[in-house]
Amino acid sequence: MGGLRDHHSHGQISAGLCLGIFAIILGLLCQAFSWVPGVEAANGLHRPVLRFNNEGTFKILQVADMHYGDGSRTPCQDLIPSQLRHCSDHNTTAFIARLLAAEKPDLVVFTGDNIDFDSSNATKSLDEAIAPVIAAKIPWAAILGNHDQESTLSRGEVMSYLTQMDYSLCEVLNPYLQTLLLGKDLNPSAKNMDVYGFGNYYLQVFGALESESENSSLLNLYFLDSGDYAKFREVGGYEWIRSSQLIWFRSLSAKLRQVEDSPPITPALAYFHIPLPEYKTVLESPKMILGEQQEEISSPLVNSGFFTALLEAGDVKATFVGHDHVNDYCGNFFGIHLCYGGGTGYHAYGKVGWPRRARVVLATLGWESKGGSRKTREIVTWKRLDDESMSEIDLQVLYNGYEGWWFTKPFYKGRLSFGRRGNASMWIASLLIIIILSLMASSSVLINVLYRHFLRQKRGSYVPVENSHVESNGSFG
Repeated sequence: MGGLRDHHSHGQISAGLCLGIFAIILGLLCQAFSWVPGVEAANGLHRPVLRFNNEGTFKILQVADMHYGDGSRTPCQDLIPSQLRHCSDHNTTAFIARLLAAEKPDLVVFTGDNIDFDSSNATKSLDEAIAPVIAAKIPWAAILGNHDQESTLSRGEVMSYLTQMDYSLCEVLNPYLQTLLLGKDLNPSAKNMDVYGFGNYYLQVFGALESESENSSLLNLYFLDSGDYAKFREVGGYEWIRSSQLIWFRSLSAKLRQVEDSPPITPALAYFHIPLPEYKTVLESPKMILGEQQEEISSPLVNSGFFTALLEAGDVKATFVGHDHVNDYCGNFFGIHLCYGGGTGYHAYGKVGWPRRARVVLATLGWESKGGSRKTREIVTWKRLDDESMSEIDLQVLYNGYEGWWFTKPFYKGRLSFGRRGNASMWIASLLIIIILSLMASSSVLINVLYRHFLRQKRGSYVPVENSHVESNGSFG
């Protein structure tokens, strides 16, 4: 009877295992054939909630240095003569429209110098420059460069206007420093003055709806105002991220890390306009660079320690800037990638024969080792060029959250062909999992068959002998 009970329990385990494997395979196939936008509208169309889609991806398009002027009346720079004759700001917006069609991003980030000094109407120029993104109904965020206030609005007015536009996620300041440090606002009238600049805020990217992580941020985004020009006569040059912004960032990063329920820390990205001095330092290690440096790094003369703050916080995996239009490299400096977007705007200076470009970032979720929850496991980047084929170049891994697992190479590191890269990666991973699970299922069935055969042989080999007995030899009395 004991053998029969064992056989019955093994049959139940085998059936349960097969059903579990079938459910996993079915889930993978459903995931492969489904697509749900990674954005849910909240509070109307103006304040979307950023979410990973059901495929577990979230894509960001960085648009750097549009320098938009007055539309069709604004000439272009640094093109061959035949291209210059018919070129204007509309070439910039046409390029952005092609980028949106090709990449289908979940978020667009404008990293400063969005409009130029020769714009005769700042609000009109902003409307026209961002029009393709609004028309596509894609959420977007923006920060200011050193030229945005040189038209008809001040820096504060430009940022305030950006916050009111459709699909904008821009904030003048969020959260307030008083809220971070004290948990409440003591002086509401001074809220916009407690952190230097205009446009210091953060965004969170949540899990897909109806998933375990729909109320948990899986990717954090920091936006900072890197200023325009130094306010100290003795220094000169460009401005730097100020001490009040460092306090704000440190406090915010610490608050976000406090809500972590398990390692690894939720990764973050940071966007600002003017490159840190470390963007020049990283060039001393050419093997850590991917991309081109074709002009001097125009960073501040003062190093205010923002990179140190990033390093100590531990959550920011990459920073993204503009400012130097013909630099487009990403350099790994102590584990943080320092990236340029590359110039997008045609009214801005560029380089003849060097196509305008934009940077794309893709974050991908993976399974946690325990509990089945999902975490951001990989962040990669590449660039799109405004050439005949809208070329994609310089695929690069910014964050590998699988470090320490039985496999440590990110899926994208294999340099899969561009175009349908995300789907190809998913299919390869799904195929490998299906093969492994199929082998496990086959092994389980084989073991079950062999076990049943063994039980039959065992029962058939025992034949009792009638009237058999053992006689005592009397040795024990």
